[in-house]
Order: sequence, then C-alpha cells, then structure tokens
Amino acid sequence: MCRWLAYGGPLLPLQELLFKPRNSLIRQSIAATRSIVPTNGDGFGVGWYGEQAKPGVFRDTLPAWNDSNLRNIAEQISSRLFFAHVRASTGTSTSRENCHPFRRGKFLFMHNGAIGGFHRIRRAIERLIPDDIYNDRIGTTDSEAFFLLACANGLENDVPGALKRTVTQILGVMDEAKVAEPFHMASAVSDGESIYALRYSNDAKSPSLYYATGSTIETRDAHVHFTPGEAAVLVLSEPLDEAKEGWIEIPEAHILQTVGGATRISKFDL
Repeated sequence: MCRWLAYGGPLLPLQELLFKPRNSLIRQSIAATRSIVPTNGDGFGVGWYGEQAKPGVFRDTLPAWNDSNLRNIAEQISSRLFFAHVRASTGTSTSRENCHPFRRGKFLFMHNGAIGGFHRIRRAIERLIPDDIYNDRIGTTDSEAFFLLACANGLENDVPGALKRTVTQILGVMDEAKVAEPFHMASAVSDGESIYALRYSNDAKSPSLYYATGSTIETRDAHVHFTPGEAAVLVLSEPLDEAKEGWIEIPEAHILQTVGGATRISKFDL
C-alpha cells in the first residue's frame, strides 16, 4: 500500500514535511511502519498550488529516496496547500502516468488502497465515465479511474456527495461481478481551497489515516511541532514522528473536511 500526506495552511516549504521529520514521507518510502507493505518504491509525486489557476505536478518512477530532483524542488517550492505520495503498486505498471497525485483542472487527487477485482471490472467501471472526462485518462490505475468517475459525479460542486456516489457505483459493480476482494480507500482530494480526506472500506479494514492541526507546523530536531490553533492541517497515512500527542486517527468510514480554516470529521454513510 502507498503512503501520502496532504498539507494546508501558512506557506511552507515542501521539504519541511517530505524530508526533515524522523518518519518523513521519504523515510516511509523505504520503511513504512503502519502499512502492509513497508517499501513504497514504485514512483512518487508531489502536487502543489501556487500562483497559477491549476496546481503544479511533479511525478517520476524512481524511488522517492533515490531522486535528487525531488529533494531539489522540495527545497525551493513553498505552498499553502500541497500533496505528496509514494507509491507501492497494487498490480498496474510503474510509469509516470500511474504515479499520484492525479490532476484535472483545479483538482488534485491521491489514493492508498485498491478496488477489489479491478482487473475483472475495469471495463465496467470505465464505461461509467463520460467520454469528455475519460479522454483525460492517461494511466491504467484504479485510482485514476475512481478520480475521473468522481469528476463525472459532481466533484466540482459537491466533493463529499461525489465521493459517496462514486463509492456506491463501484461497490455496485463489484457486487454485480461477485468480486470477493475488498474495497479499501484512504484518499485525499483538493480544489486548491479545501482538503477532503476519506477513509472507507467494505470490510472495516481501511488503510491507516491520521491528521493533526495547529496555527503553524514546523519540524525541529526531526520532530513535528504544532502551535495551538487550526490554521494549518496535516493529513497523512502515518505520523511523521513517534510523539503520542497531536496525531489523531481518522475513524473507519469517516471523512475529514477543511472549511474556512477549521477542520471537521464526519461519518461517511452511503
């Protein structure tokens, strides 16, 4: 399974979270501690919002720990909202097109998990995506298919609603095909203003997902420090250090949403 993080708040250099913490995302690409698969070396990606209307994206197929370009841009790029992802493939090829995050218009999307039996139901799922949206499909992953189907289901106007409609459709396809493998999802999506993070599965065994908030977030001595407040939020697959306080687990079948500088968690009912 993959590892990822999403940050929103005051301007912050990417390296502050990707490289500096004791259990940084780059460290997790070598030795994740709360994942079935400890190594996530099938490529990586970062996406960030800056001065342009659409977010920037940098993705490649090298292991994140072995890419000097990633370190170089992480030192130079600061953003108020960014995504980062290290990939462990669930069966599709290791290619730049299959690395997260995915981008369409103003939206970024990334995912950890799998659509059970995707190799059997891929055509059925892709047929649900309208042609004008399907034309933006450049990879072969179930993650990208989910994202494009969510776009078709109204992501532009109602992110939680679009995610519910998409999960419902996919579970329906799985059920019709009598797929025995589970649906697992820990995903994040952003429009450049808000972050939405969903933890959901159909067997109550969702991938791990945590969050933390503060007025500011800073890494000192390999530990992540949060000042009191909620202006900044960090959502991630696993904590960046061993501190017990600060990191809050998002419950099974819940969705996190940032709205107007506040973070709220709500039940994700289909």
